[in-house]
Amino acid sequence: MDSEKLNEQWRAISAQVSSYADMDASQVSAFFSRLEPQAMSDSFLMLTADNDFIKSWVEQHYVEPIQRALRDLTGVQFVVAVAVDPTQEARKAASATVTAPAAGSAATAPAAGAVTTPVVPPAPPATGTAATPAVPPAPAPGQAGALGRATPLPTSSPMGTAPLSTAPQPYMPPYDEAAVIDHYSPQPAPEAATGGASRPSCSTSSLTFGNFVIGDSNRMAYSMAVEVAESPGRSPLNPLFIYGKSGLGKTHLMRAIQNYIEETRPGMRTVYADSADFLSKHVEAARAHDREKSSYKDFKTYYEEADVLLIDDVQYLQGKTQTLDIVFQLFNTLTAQGKQVVLSADRMPKNIGIDERYYSRFSAGGVIDIQPPEIETKLGIVKSFADEYSRGEGLGNFTLASDIQMYIAENSSSNIRELKSAVTKVIYQMMLFNRADMTVEEVRTLLENHFSGGPSRNLSIEDIQRAVESFFKVSRSDLVGPKRSRSVVYPRQIAIYLCRQLLDLPYNDIGKKFNRDHSTAMHSVASVEEMLKDNRGVQEEIEALQKIISEYSE
Repeated sequence: MDSEKLNEQWRAISAQVSSYADMDASQVSAFFSRLEPQAMSDSFLMLTADNDFIKSWVEQHYVEPIQRALRDLTGVQFVVAVAVDPTQEARKAASATVTAPAAGSAATAPAAGAVTTPVVPPAPPATGTAATPAVPPAPAPGQAGALGRATPLPTSSPMGTAPLSTAPQPYMPPYDEAAVIDHYSPQPAPEAATGGASRPSCSTSSLTFGNFVIGDSNRMAYSMAVEVAESPGRSPLNPLFIYGKSGLGKTHLMRAIQNYIEETRPGMRTVYADSADFLSKHVEAARAHDREKSSYKDFKTYYEEADVLLIDDVQYLQGKTQTLDIVFQLFNTLTAQGKQVVLSADRMPKNIGIDERYYSRFSAGGVIDIQPPEIETKLGIVKSFADEYSRGEGLGNFTLASDIQMYIAENSSSNIRELKSAVTKVIYQMMLFNRADMTVEEVRTLLENHFSGGPSRNLSIEDIQRAVESFFKVSRSDLVGPKRSRSVVYPRQIAIYLCRQLLDLPYNDIGKKFNRDHSTAMHSVASVEEMLKDNRGVQEEIEALQKIISEYSE
């Protein structure tokens, strides 16, 4: 099957998987974008992933849905195999920068001074090849990455087929398809050895990459966390510093890193510490030092022997000089040995109020923020949590009505904990009173005093714009228009800052309401935050505006 037809059928399979009610389309898209179809026959599909993490995750969570999609599309039971192609990601990046312009086409010609990378054809096979392996090996660097030969689907298949291309094909390492199918087919579980103890689950919590809902607001943080989990200790993401307001998913990502490493690398020791707990243990060890000299040493050794150290909410250590110094020592010791450190806080390192030497070192690796979730992400979280709660409580196929899901998503603040507790409250009410047909109006009454802020208080960007316009005597057309005079730019920055603080909306959503992009919104917020540090006049104006705006939400 030629590559164009293969890719077309893979797109059809992906769309079918995404359409299933029990699949999160955003997560399917995120993971399937890291896969490439390599071979397909009448009952066999070979895929490649660009690293071991993606391979393992797809095998655990998506092989069965892919088989289900293939069965729905073709009526045939398929065997699906996944292998690792380490050159895949590099080739994708290269293909994005290498173009082949048509003769005389100015639109696709490279810009002056641009550097293009020549496409190097794969080397021909060496003579005297070794015996065919039972499982296809990952291709060596420089190979095309295709892992097998495929025969065309029968013409009776509902998915259709196309004749094999007669054009010369790049070299593909041979494999024995029958052996691969046998290797990936379900095998009976081996009988437990007499007297053997089963290995306990090493997962420390239910917070995993699999149940983290991905959206534009957290996609980069998620991607960095996955990279750390797959390759702990590797630069440039050591240390990794994740920051964002409370309830946006920082702890979820840190626990997901810990769980994944403990599952895939049982020889590595991971230590997760909440800053408040770390502080209390440090104080306790220091007090016990006089009575038992080894107590303080044991405290430090516990953390120093970690291969991966995760410290949550480090802003809590602001002003705790001695404890911060211990954290700094551990940080330097571990990173010097190539061990991974992950930190989180509710603000970026330089805004924590700690010594410059601390935040400069904490910022030496990857620093990424998680923004408040957009409506689509909140909807995904509501659905995911409702499904998870239903499974945990044995409620079968129970689901929340779509209009109730939308109401919760639209009226909750950015705090995911608050959103989840709203879902729990609604489900509990439905189960307690046997009211599966609960209406949106009834849910609105139930959650009337539940949400802490945001649209549930009837506050909108337009309300904030109106208050700022009246306070600074500027028109709406000027506030959202192109004018760049000081008398307009300053009120505009104040309005954007207040939208971010009071509504917890993503920068992109705020920027659109002011006819600006997300980077301009970010700059406006940063500018006002800088002025608030030492300008009492700005502080008083913000306080006065917040009082005015609060009247809209009552």
